[in-house]
Amino acid sequence: MQHKTPLLNVFLTLVEEKSFTRAAEKLGRTQPAITQAIQRLEAELGESLLDRSGRELTLTDAGRVVFEAARRQENLQRELITRLGELRNKDAGRLVIGANESMILYLLPHLIRYRQAYPKVKLVVQRSRSSEMTELLLAGDVDFGVVSYLTGDERFRSEVLYVDHLSCVVAPNHRLAHKKMLSIKDLGAETFVAHNVASPYRDAVMKAFQQQKIQLNMDIEMPTVESIRRMVQSGLGVAFLPRVCVDQDLRTGILKEIPVSELQLERKIHLVSVDKRPLSHAAGAFQDLMKSELAG
Repeated sequence: MQHKTPLLNVFLTLVEEKSFTRAAEKLGRTQPAITQAIQRLEAELGESLLDRSGRELTLTDAGRVVFEAARRQENLQRELITRLGELRNKDAGRLVIGANESMILYLLPHLIRYRQAYPKVKLVVQRSRSSEMTELLLAGDVDFGVVSYLTGDERFRSEVLYVDHLSCVVAPNHRLAHKKMLSIKDLGAETFVAHNVASPYRDAVMKAFQQQKIQLNMDIEMPTVESIRRMVQSGLGVAFLPRVCVDQDLRTGILKEIPVSELQLERKIHLVSVDKRPLSHAAGAFQDLMKSELAG
């Protein structure tokens, strides 16, 4: 099939950019050229790849299949370039790790030591939701994922990176700050600053309140851990956050942690990779470093 690789690359860029105009700009081509390339690909494959009935760029079922294939091809091409580079220079390569906002904090000490040991490796930490980590790993978009819960999928191997817990935190001038221990009943009248991203730990907190028949007043919802911390520091509410995310605040006295008797939630942070996929030199070096540090 003629022009197979460039046409797939054009299609991949179009889907990732979600716009013919942006795809044209990224590829340094005109918008009509992008349109013609997509039409040529559809003609060669004998399938319609885009649903043209709406205003937004939407893929057909065939389009989704082609997009996944194009993404895998791009990752294989990148892996080929990386491995050839590693043959020439054993210290070079590329390491990509997927992690959400709070998971990145668990990685930082290890990444610093890895970077010191392998300064020529291109190190990329890609902000990724835990819910999409399986797909990213299988597609080869990331070498490792960092997640706080496992699916039990045998296609992946995992190591416990860190054991943490959820902390109930308040501002030091909050009316509950002097308490040594709280119960859920003590929190019924409080305003909670909640993370508006679903997670097993958010669900566990909500379930615990339901079991005690206490209303959980999530009157403030924020998109990031940083914004939640700032709101709590300002005295606008109470929050449950991973201990690692507030460790510095607790040590400097900006926040106060108060244990909740019915909510002793442990978090195991896992480093996950695809079980039977060979690791690049850069990824293998990171895995060796992690095994050494976790064993110590």
